[in-house]
Amino acid sequence: MTNTVAFGASVALTDYDFNVVASAIKEGFVGRKAALGDLNVNAAKHGYDYVKSKFADGFAYKLHTVPTKEKRIVMRGVQAVGIAKFRAGCAFQTYYPITPATDESEYLENHQKDYNMVVVQTEDEISAVLMATGAAHAGVRASTSTSGPGFSLMAEGLGWAGHTEAPGPVVILYQRCGPSTGLPTRTEQGDLQFVLHAGHGEFPRMAIAPGDAVECFYDTFDAFNHAEKFQMPVVVIADKYLASSYRTVTIPEAQDLKVDRGQIVTEAELQGNELFKRYAFTPLGISPRTFPGTKGGIFHTTGDEHDELGGITENSENRIKMMQKRMHKLQLAAELIPNEKKVNFFGPKEADVTLVGWGSTKGAVLDAMQDLEADAVRCNFLQVRYMSPFPTDLVTKYLSNAKRKVLVEGNYTGQLGAIIRECTGIAMDGKVLKYNGRAFSQNEVYEGVKEVIRNGVKEVVMAHA
Repeated sequence: MTNTVAFGASVALTDYDFNVVASAIKEGFVGRKAALGDLNVNAAKHGYDYVKSKFADGFAYKLHTVPTKEKRIVMRGVQAVGIAKFRAGCAFQTYYPITPATDESEYLENHQKDYNMVVVQTEDEISAVLMATGAAHAGVRASTSTSGPGFSLMAEGLGWAGHTEAPGPVVILYQRCGPSTGLPTRTEQGDLQFVLHAGHGEFPRMAIAPGDAVECFYDTFDAFNHAEKFQMPVVVIADKYLASSYRTVTIPEAQDLKVDRGQIVTEAELQGNELFKRYAFTPLGISPRTFPGTKGGIFHTTGDEHDELGGITENSENRIKMMQKRMHKLQLAAELIPNEKKVNFFGPKEADVTLVGWGSTKGAVLDAMQDLEADAVRCNFLQVRYMSPFPTDLVTKYLSNAKRKVLVEGNYTGQLGAIIRECTGIAMDGKVLKYNGRAFSQNEVYEGVKEVIRNGVKEVVMAHA
């Protein structure tokens, strides 16, 4: 409770309403930890009262509540993801405890009785992804959440989901420092390339990388629509920093959220004597699917290569057609998903420096842009959100005429930069990297970019704690 005493003292210095603070503290201690909430409120009150008695004037800067008609909520990334799952109608969540993903599943467990959801703690991550995939085949929206070591165990199951064209699951990956156990309580962006290639063979999967709590909410909600519409697993790539950071956000309006369950065949459409072709070849690559119990809609599914009925076959022509059908769904997704969801672009069209990044670097980059502008460095920022299917045309459009391109990433190799070069042929002019387990700060982005500009350094590694 030492930190809570200091927190109370800080609140007193800024003359903020202690009742608001007390409510916020209690919200952090629920269930079995509720008694700790009262103790922490008392600790904060001691610090508050002491400072008020000794430093009556406090600081020159005061903090006060701001009246607003907007409906707002303070949330962490794990809560944003959890709320999105409730709003999307997710009915089945699996997990095996691992930092920092467990916080999300515990949040869902605490509220599952209020929603039509079952949360299952499995014996390992292999079971978690397979149970979630099975639930998706069984007709419910399903998800699992994990971190790097757990996602490593899910690789084969992810391939099974892609091969059997399951309408999911949605996998939330909260990156932390690797390899192995690494720094289990620290943040990093080291799993991007792994997400795009996890599993043997080739199969379609989508990957979305939100940059803040708001994007965590909307991207998770969209992930369920994508999973069922395109019948493939969808990975939402977050990280420890996003998972644990608090942010005040405006509560989304219900009309902004439309559930799309994809192409579902009804009993009326299945009348006749023909067997249901679950993996029928179609012009768009999306085969019709049924919910369990649909009369005439029984089908087989298997991890082996199969024909339109789901029967195992090693026929050469069938193999080619099935591979093309499955992989074409990525092209279809690239065509149907709106461009404004794929990337964000901030700043003027013409700039001295174009910053490129993804995920949780977003906040630090946007703040640093203001400092760079004050230093007469005109800059803009390309934030890539969809990693698969990769928005090649959009990224090419923004970077082909950029004067100087500086990559900002929380990993050793500059993984997004490598993907951009692979897909567009465009190389970064400089990199600002960080991989000591700490998130980028505004100052680090500013200092790193200035180093690239001033001294022509190709790679700057930030090491601030």
